[in-house]
Amino acid sequence: MLKAYYKSPLHDFNLLHGDTFELLPQFKFQFDMIFADPPYFLSSGGISLQSGRVVCVDKGDWDKSMSQDDINTFNLKWLSLCREKLKDNGTIWISGTYHNIFSVANCLTQLGYKILNVITWAKTNPPPNISCRYFTYSTEFIIWARKKTKVAHYYDYELMKLINDGKQMTDVWRLPAIAPWEKTCTKHPTQKPLALLCRIILASTREGAWILDPFAGSSTTGIAANLIGRRFLGIEREEDFLAISKARREEIENGKTFETYRRKISDIVKAGIMQSDSFTCKETIIERLPFLEEESVVSEKD
Repeated sequence: MLKAYYKSPLHDFNLLHGDTFELLPQFKFQFDMIFADPPYFLSSGGISLQSGRVVCVDKGDWDKSMSQDDINTFNLKWLSLCREKLKDNGTIWISGTYHNIFSVANCLTQLGYKILNVITWAKTNPPPNISCRYFTYSTEFIIWARKKTKVAHYYDYELMKLINDGKQMTDVWRLPAIAPWEKTCTKHPTQKPLALLCRIILASTREGAWILDPFAGSSTTGIAANLIGRRFLGIEREEDFLAISKARREEIENGKTFETYRRKISDIVKAGIMQSDSFTCKETIIERLPFLEEESVVSEKD
């Protein structure tokens, strides 16, 4: 059995430390949904502007630039492993920019997934373009695909319409990047906002669903999942990011913090989840993942 880096008291938030390519083949459990924020392969000495300062945008060895052939091989490998971990009616969401998203789309088609939508996340507060030689980068793309072309997926159309003020939800989402209150445990260099992940999870899963993130980072996927009554397994190879994930999950063990976070996410408020105890995992007995040892095994750093 695998040893967890961390498990929440109710077993609704689980972390594995290691390489997703090595860990995914070691269990047969299947998930309702996968969210993946794989490397964009952008770390090649570029610069950006953050809080008024010019900073290097290199994120680490895991994001170093690679050849297009190597990127395609990488994407084919992890998407193939993830397909085996999805239920037949399950769906996968993958975020990216033009640097990697076309490769991802081609690999999805090659592996037999059916692409459902390509969401354009239009950031309402993008960083400025300091070179002033081209348009400011303000969008990312998120592909939504299902495992099988002929097996129906779950989509909560009515809920998406409700939170979009009674109109059909389009594939362009205008949402801000992460806010200061999402950085209380420090931040991951590619951290996604909770509002984005909450919308994704609400749209494509039912209450109690199991969600996998094979490149967990600081586990925004897991925090969002727990805020709205879903269960989570994250895999991350960088121990520093796992420590942030653990701290973030422990932070929302505080009931006041838990509810404060929910009030700050407009989709949760609009959906009326604030008034529904059924979306709160905090007082529910949670099913345990069968391939994880009973006791948590955490880093000596903790």
